[in-house]
Amino acid sequence: PLDELVPLYQDPRSDMPATQFNMKWVEQAGLVKFDFLGLKTLTVIQNAVDLLRARGVEVDISKIPLDDERTFDLYASARTVAVFQVESSGMMDALRRMKPTCIEDIVALVALYRPGPMENIPLYCDVKNGKRERESIHPLIDHILEETQGIIVYQEQVMQIAQVMAGYSLGGADLLRRAMGKKIKEAMDAERPKFVEGAAKNGVPREKAEEVFALLEKFANYGFNKSHAAAYAVVSYQTAWLKANHPVEFMAAVMNCDIHLTDKLAVYAEEVRRGLGIEIVPPSVNRSGATFTVEEGRIVYALGALKNVGVEAMRLIVEARGDRPFATLFDLARRVDLKRVGKRPLEMLARAGAFDELDRNRRRVLSSIDQLVAYSAAVHEARASAQVSLFGEAGEDLPEPRLAPVDDWLPNERLAEEHKAVGFYLSGHPLDDYMAPLRRKDVLTFQELRKRAEQGPVVARIAGAVAGRQERKSARGNRFAFVQLSDPTGLFEVTVFSDTLEAARDILEPGQNVVLTVEATAEAEQVKLLARAAQPIYAVVADAGGVGLRIHLADEGAIDLVASVLERARAEARKARARGPVSLCLTASDFPEGADEVVVALPGEWPVTPQIKGAIKSLAGVLAVEDD
Repeated sequence: PLDELVPLYQDPRSDMPATQFNMKWVEQAGLVKFDFLGLKTLTVIQNAVDLLRARGVEVDISKIPLDDERTFDLYASARTVAVFQVESSGMMDALRRMKPTCIEDIVALVALYRPGPMENIPLYCDVKNGKRERESIHPLIDHILEETQGIIVYQEQVMQIAQVMAGYSLGGADLLRRAMGKKIKEAMDAERPKFVEGAAKNGVPREKAEEVFALLEKFANYGFNKSHAAAYAVVSYQTAWLKANHPVEFMAAVMNCDIHLTDKLAVYAEEVRRGLGIEIVPPSVNRSGATFTVEEGRIVYALGALKNVGVEAMRLIVEARGDRPFATLFDLARRVDLKRVGKRPLEMLARAGAFDELDRNRRRVLSSIDQLVAYSAAVHEARASAQVSLFGEAGEDLPEPRLAPVDDWLPNERLAEEHKAVGFYLSGHPLDDYMAPLRRKDVLTFQELRKRAEQGPVVARIAGAVAGRQERKSARGNRFAFVQLSDPTGLFEVTVFSDTLEAARDILEPGQNVVLTVEATAEAEQVKLLARAAQPIYAVVADAGGVGLRIHLADEGAIDLVASVLERARAEARKARARGPVSLCLTASDFPEGADEVVVALPGEWPVTPQIKGAIKSLAGVLAVEDD
């Protein structure tokens, strides 16, 4: 019985006894110690398998092939965002150098990527890829190191070498490994002559045996347990296999496990859209689940992933919806007890556009939350009272409240409000309407700058929407900052030193759109950006020169709205340099046969700026606004 071997204690809140001996004493008392590690990644894998099963694809993750070409292509190209153990920039760099071709390579990388052994990664990669010859330590033990390119990587290899070269037993080899790993001098002094004598019996000269013992001593100090590395490598491979073969379900599962971590969701969303080319369906009360789901090869954004919105509160909406989409905001208010959902979550849903299918005017919905909650509460209270009116179910005859009579936000305002709810830009980007004039001013996108920097250091201009700024103080007392920005092609960070920071601090605030002159340098597959100057974006595009606009309208009713915006813009910008022709394109089913659309060119030139373009895009009845 355990109580005769070790002291025991049982917490009143638990059914399981615990010993007061530490792990070393437990082993000396004759017990076997097991370490159980809880990994979130295992939940990710199971979630991905469940999502696959939901669409009729059965995957037994324990039986996937360990030689999958797609998986090793993914490893070799370091497309390993969200892949267990290998998603850091350092690991990605190591993968590019190594170009793994078998699971043993992943096991070795997991073991090598730690302080100490890490210095052997270049040698491993060079030998594996035929750039260097494998060095022989001794013919007796070279076969033991074959899988690790002649490098001692694992503790098990230390034990095997002691067995094969010096005749150690398994138990004796383990004691040697422990003595080496823990630097127990007395034990080491006792083991050295024993090792040399044992090696001599196998024909190994004393000098060579001393050399091998010293080598073992060095590597045993930070040698990794192979079984441990293999367990982690297999989990890494499983995630890589899922990403390579079922990326939609895998990334949805990954995002579900970090559903409340906005910063991580931003990185994953970037990988999904740009890295994998997978569409993300914006949050919608009629399409989204409380968690991330998969729909026809797309990831549907989770309602529960919005900021300050709980998953459980969102389940109330999803369960009430069932298989019958909500028809109107009032239908939703009648079927969902909005008081239980909460005002703050409803506001975030409105900002994120989750009610767009019921009312596209997000500002009106946000301004009407109080009325909708009150109406919903009245309906549900009437039902709870079990009173049935002459006109049907209780509460159904209550008059629907009048929604706030406000105009919708302009596109940039919509994106700013969406950013508050989602944590990053999802349906568009604040710079979308600036891209054409920015190109005319030779301002690069982040991806364009990255490609140029890979050819060598470059100084160029890049535009971005400021997402955050962290200021620090150098050893000399000078302030500098790390500024996080984004453009339609990706997220990036710029270092801003004191002189530039002092001159541009006011415009390097979150929410501002800026153009930076930066020095870009590619380092280890990353681009380092150092700011030399910063300007507000409007100052850069003000003299970019005008191009025309082609405005596509759904019906004639939108013409007056467009005319109003253009006339107001012309009155307010008499000296604007950015002017160009404007044409209206109207499509209708009652046009004469053979006429798909009618194009009307407005007389003269009109102010054409990104702000005006955005204002027109937000008008009811405007289908699209294109540069002409």
